[in-house]
Amino acid sequence: MDINKSSIEISRLIQKACILEVCAPKPGNVNREHDFPDLRFEDFLLSAIAIGPAFESAGQCSVGQIIRRATEDTRRMVRSNTNLGMILLMAPLAKACANAAGQEHLRQSLDAVLNSLDVEDARQAYAAIRLAQPGGLGRVPEADIAEEPTITLRQAMALARDRDSVAREYAEGFKITFDIGLPALKEGLARGADFRDAIVHSHLCILSRVPDTLIARKRDFDTAHRISLRAAEVLSLGGVFAPRGRAALAEFDRELRDPGHTLNPGTTADLTAASVFLSLPRISSIFV
Repeated sequence: MDINKSSIEISRLIQKACILEVCAPKPGNVNREHDFPDLRFEDFLLSAIAIGPAFESAGQCSVGQIIRRATEDTRRMVRSNTNLGMILLMAPLAKACANAAGQEHLRQSLDAVLNSLDVEDARQAYAAIRLAQPGGLGRVPEADIAEEPTITLRQAMALARDRDSVAREYAEGFKITFDIGLPALKEGLARGADFRDAIVHSHLCILSRVPDTLIARKRDFDTAHRISLRAAEVLSLGGVFAPRGRAALAEFDRELRDPGHTLNPGTTADLTAASVFLSLPRISSIFV
């Protein structure tokens, strides 16, 4: 498959993954049944449309350029930050897919992409982050988003790995996505769940093992850790696979819908979307 055709296919699969992720009734997140005051279900659908052109250029553009264009195009469609974390995760994955010799070499290709990130990638990503204005960022003493970067994007992400799980993926080669989210989604499908429930299962598995850093920034780490323990409890009762688990999941969803939406596990949703992208059956066609 030529580079242009491959990039178009990658873009379509990323859009599909973003739509499937938001349609799944993940606890505490926007979905078909729940909006937030400043974020509606339709905003996420529009955002999935908006990022298409940026990812169609994955074969020719840098990771930083993809991130910035996708963020700018999203902001022209919607007023709030719907998908910055997804864009940050999908951009290196898209480059890795475009460059990989085969699906079995995807992680090796991803490592090469992450290791090739430079200061210009950081500059473009910083501009995108400032435009998206994600919640709870605050200020940090080194490589702050408000300043122009002097280090590579991967180095900047490594500095933020303890306070942001998306940054941690850059630093650690997407271990959460590949080693937790993707296997959990495959497990859900193998156990007979439909794709929507398999996505919820993947989301719960990630959340149970990785405290959500958006919650940690909006509240504190202890709260994020408590939410992870609740996700593990839901899984222990069967999660989407058992009546008791589904009842616990519904109660968990109610607990997370506080008036200020400070318990929204948004970073977990971003990681889930990346897992969904890698799980799509048609992804193998990229490498034909």
